[in-house]
Amino acid sequence: MVNTVGIRVIKGFDFLGELITLFLETVYASLTPPYRFKDIIRQIYFVANQSLFIIVFCVCFAAAVTIIEASFHMKIVIQNDSMVPGFAALLILRELGAVVSALLLTSRVGAGLAAESATMKITEQIDAYKMLNMDPIKYIVAPRFIACIIGGGILSIIANVICLYGAMIVSTIKLGHTSGSFMASVMVFVKFRDLMFAAIKGVCFGATIPIFSCFYGFRCKEGAEGVGLATTNSVVATSVAILIIDFILSYIFSFFY
Repeated sequence: MVNTVGIRVIKGFDFLGELITLFLETVYASLTPPYRFKDIIRQIYFVANQSLFIIVFCVCFAAAVTIIEASFHMKIVIQNDSMVPGFAALLILRELGAVVSALLLTSRVGAGLAAESATMKITEQIDAYKMLNMDPIKYIVAPRFIACIIGGGILSIIANVICLYGAMIVSTIKLGHTSGSFMASVMVFVKFRDLMFAAIKGVCFGATIPIFSCFYGFRCKEGAEGVGLATTNSVVATSVAILIIDFILSYIFSFFY
């Protein structure tokens, strides 16, 4: 029993060490020339542009559910839902927009990156890079890392703005608020720093996705089953990491409110 626990602890520290090493090597590769601008732009298009529609579509429904549920429960508690727009906007900016966007990016972009890097691993393309004295992290991970950071921040801002607009429409149609009263209530509760904190969360979440995806892809076992397992593990691990990072950042940001 003790030996089993000890082995698992050692494996856990080895896993964490390899993950941190990959992160540090990726940051170094991203900051040092030569910069692969064409790859970065292509990856930004894949991350941001091709993910925009599904993220906007989903966050609008998330905003609708949030404001309707908030109104329902507030009417039960205080018999009035006049503060619903402000509370809903606060929840959207501080949590909902950035986290939902990041989890959707994980499902779409993270899974794709994991499958791509895993396929490169089992087809020995990673070994070919090394034989040609080309750093796989520089040529594979770094462009995706930069693209996910930029795309994550941009999508987080767009998702939050669209989410607020969707909440305003639902509030106007369903709850009877005017757009003016909605915005007045929002301005009381929400500050510009909330949007900036949401963008910072988006950047951090975006940086997490390629690290975990490529980490599991580079450790992929042989065969189609190995690719599927690496993809599944990367999506699960990235989702957990995003929620943990969200808690840490929310705790840090709470000192600035």
